[in-house]
Amino acid sequence: MAAAPSVDLLAATAELVAVASPSRHEGPLVDRLEAELRALPHLTVERVGDNLVARTDLGRPLRLVLGGHTDTVPADGNAEARLDGDRLFGVGSADMKGGLAVMLELARTATEPAVDLTYVFYAREEIASAESGLGELFELRPDLLVGDAAVLGEPTVGGIEAGCQGTLRVRVALKGARAHTARPWMGRNAVHRLAGVLSMLDAYVERRPVVDGLEFREALQAVSVEAGVAGNVVPDEAVVVINHRFAPDRSVAEAEAHVREVLAPHLEDGDTVELVEASPAAAPGLGHPLLTRLCALSGGDVIAKLGWTDVARFAEHGVPAVNFGPGDPTIAHTAGEFLDRPSLERVWAVLHQLASEGPQPG
Repeated sequence: MAAAPSVDLLAATAELVAVASPSRHEGPLVDRLEAELRALPHLTVERVGDNLVARTDLGRPLRLVLGGHTDTVPADGNAEARLDGDRLFGVGSADMKGGLAVMLELARTATEPAVDLTYVFYAREEIASAESGLGELFELRPDLLVGDAAVLGEPTVGGIEAGCQGTLRVRVALKGARAHTARPWMGRNAVHRLAGVLSMLDAYVERRPVVDGLEFREALQAVSVEAGVAGNVVPDEAVVVINHRFAPDRSVAEAEAHVREVLAPHLEDGDTVELVEASPAAAPGLGHPLLTRLCALSGGDVIAKLGWTDVARFAEHGVPAVNFGPGDPTIAHTAGEFLDRPSLERVWAVLHQLASEGPQPG
């Protein structure tokens, strides 16, 4: 049985919520975390920009990385932390300051863990992937992120979401010919050409491949449409941006090729398909002893992560990773975002036991 935390974890999360940290403005929160971590003699602490890494160095045979982002989306009338019994309201409470509170408490109390521990507090997760603080660390100080397995504290209501789907966006430009709308037969309406593409997307039947025993569910969706120059002009170009979520059995190149294949019947000479952004998928990686033990300790069902998370960055660098954190992802980023005590304390208990015992039961 896990030892009780040294602090009230919900109150500790409220203190973190009270320090505003929207993306690109994480500095004050990181300053606070840095001061607490540097006061712990069993940890070495390094700061890279607004990213913070604290590590034990006990010579254990395995190293577990615990990661969490310090930024939140902008507040929506919920900047203040508000406790109501065993529920905490406030921006970032679920995504993911509850996870940060668990990491910080483990850093304080796990002075003699069975595995070496690395705590990674990184910035700018909620905005464009190119700005990611974790990406910055992998680029500038990959030595700080070396580990055998990783757990990211993204909200999962205390369940395990393994691996993640990849994501890519393509910009599809269909050509037409301008004309006055009083004489449309003299031109060709590019907007009308979108009908074929949009109908195809609406009827698209997604793959549901099983990878490492978990079912993933792909998706192909139009996410924006642009066209038109004036109310009396037949549009000569229509642009649709398409997002594709793809399972870990496909690389970015294979996923892009699939999108181009399904678009091909609707394209003509002069049309273009441009890859705008892509992030790879990550396989579940549950065969690693630390993650196998984590699944056993959690006691619940393990499901595939259908969204994209930073587990993909770790997987790209050979570190199997899962998502496991307090909070409900379905209310993250909403004005009513909240965190309940049970999932917070459940995640603490499981991670504390894993850190204390390692891959084998104590």
